[in-house]
Amino acid sequence: MNMENEFRAVADCASLEEVRAHIDRLDRQIVALLAERGGYVKQAARFKKSTDDVKAPARVEQVIAKVTGLAQELGADAVVVEKVYRAMIAGFIEAELREHAGLASGASKA
Repeated sequence: MNMENEFRAVADCASLEEVRAHIDRLDRQIVALLAERGGYVKQAARFKKSTDDVKAPARVEQVIAKVTGLAQELGADAVVVEKVYRAMIAGFIEAELREHAGLASGASKA
């Protein structure tokens, strides 16, 4: 199995504290991945000519289809995955729009 589709079995926890420790560990990993994803989103703004290119609704739907398929493949709740991704993408679009506007204003000053 390649790393992209790797799923670690959920440990059988003996206490709520153990459950929370696993969740805390996962939260740290998730935030690290969000930071990495955000770095790529920031770079993407350089390659887009307009705010419509940043919003890219067709691309959003492509990503949603991909991750809901992954959710089914990996045994995740597809509804939860879709909601999380839609919220995450909306946040990243806002950040990318700010980055794009900053790049555009920097270019107009040059």
